Amino acid sequence: MLDGIFVTRPNQVWKSDITYVPTSEEYAYKTAIIDVYSRKILSYKVTATLQQSSCIDVLKEALNKFLHPEIFNSDQGSQFASENFYKNLLKNNILVSMDGKGRALDNIYIERYWRSYKYENVYLFRYKNIFEAKSRTADYVSFYNSDRIHASLDCKTPNEIYFENLHRSKNYEKFIKLTG
Repeated sequence: MLDGIFVTRPNQVWKSDITYVPTSEEYAYKTAIIDVYSRKILSYKVTATLQQSSCIDVLKEALNKFLHPEIFNSDQGSQFASENFYKNLLKNNILVSMDGKGRALDNIYIERYWRSYKYENVYLFRYKNIFEAKSRTADYVSFYNSDRIHASLDCKTPNEIYFENLHRSKNYEKFIKLTG
């Protein structure tokens, strides 16, 4: 749990979760990682099954594309609690945090994202199948990160907040030295 932690910069805390995505044919499943400070969706995947490998793929993609977080938080689902998942965090010196059992509000930032995603996209389009779910989800994540303003972000987008404050990330200076 993250009790008492005040998030003040990008890449301080990432959170992840999985949600069910209804389609006319079957359920799909969306795994996503959100940066708590900016609300930016860093990585996601829509799949037909609840495989642990999907969660690992989403994590590896985020770790390859963005500065590493200080803390990674998730629920206690088997996909996130497995050794195969958390060894990717530990080998990158990322602290692992897990929510209390049955406490969805511990993961409020991604739960709020799920609500927006479903009401602004999934329920409006009533996906026919997983292929449509993947396509429309890609469009929505792009919209959400780049165009959807948030009252909690002073009417800015997640991308604006993330990139305007990226220099405040704890590992930013190390990143600049490695890439510059």
